[in-house]
Amino acid sequence: MFIGNPSYQHGSQAKIGVLLSNLGTPDAPTKQALRRYLKEFLWDKRVIEISRWKWWLILNVFILNTRPARVAKVFKSIWTEQGSPLLAISNRQAKSLSQELEKKFGSQVVLEVGMRYGNPSIASALQNLRDRGAERILVLPMYGQYFAGTAGTTFDAVADELKKWRQVPEINTIMQFHDHPLYIECLAKSISEHWAKNGRAEKLLMSFHGIPKSYLFAGDPYFCHCHKTARLIAEKLKLKESDYVVSFQSVFGKEEWIKPATDKTFIALAKQGINSVDAICPGFLADCLETLEEIEEENKEYFLKAGGKKFSYIHALNDRSDFIQALTQIVEERIQPWLSKANAEDYKCSAKHYQNINNKCPQ
Repeated sequence: MFIGNPSYQHGSQAKIGVLLSNLGTPDAPTKQALRRYLKEFLWDKRVIEISRWKWWLILNVFILNTRPARVAKVFKSIWTEQGSPLLAISNRQAKSLSQELEKKFGSQVVLEVGMRYGNPSIASALQNLRDRGAERILVLPMYGQYFAGTAGTTFDAVADELKKWRQVPEINTIMQFHDHPLYIECLAKSISEHWAKNGRAEKLLMSFHGIPKSYLFAGDPYFCHCHKTARLIAEKLKLKESDYVVSFQSVFGKEEWIKPATDKTFIALAKQGINSVDAICPGFLADCLETLEEIEEENKEYFLKAGGKKFSYIHALNDRSDFIQALTQIVEERIQPWLSKANAEDYKCSAKHYQNINNKCPQ
């Protein structure tokens, strides 16, 4: 049996839904919550692409018996009254973006937040959009650069949920916006504002999340997307190649990952005599564990211990007003074809249909 929509009303005007999705977060900074979250996250075939039996042993015998307790302690250091920073910021982004979309399109466009792993889930977000009358849904993964293990697995989760529905909605997806002019402008502006307030360091380090090198050679465009984003930011800021460096963080496991590694780069810069560094993570659209703890705390310590004098982290775009405006434009560009034909007559059944429901169609 397929899942229907008990609140569906024939003749009602369909709405456009926007699914705002990010990676996800544990429900609490505890060992038990981290174990549930990591089990869901690390069992995803797009995240870890090795044989299932081998990975099952590694994950269940080693990782899930040691890593949750350690990661829980780190999460506690950044946890807020609203929960994890990623979820709190995602909710603020959703609220601000919803307000902008309502200003432009009234009640015609509705938005929900769904996390790929943890809560609120993508499935629950899609169900909420359905219950709110959305028959056309735009999937917006909050990653500027496409990677199979982020945007790709988001689309998997959407498809898995829609397999269960009686009425499958029209779907549009935003694969990436790594070179969108408004996205680049927001990043460049955030850097410029930081420099105006705090002064400019000798080097600007742009750190992106790393991926295994094998994924790159299998055809994943992520590495190229990251470098193009960095190049466009540098061009916008009129930087020379010697003014900035691109690196990749969060290396995990024994497989070779794309380089250079962020931690080793910070250490190398300090040993080269670079006294000050500004760090930004352009691929993270909301501050989270990887930015607030890994970069702002852990890698800062690496740099200073290696001889660096001044380290400054430039926060993610989060819910900056210009970024919300950029997202509004990106959404509008994708839903424009739907808006142009969103007429009540497209969806309404005529009264004759109801009158003749047990007879032949009158048309």
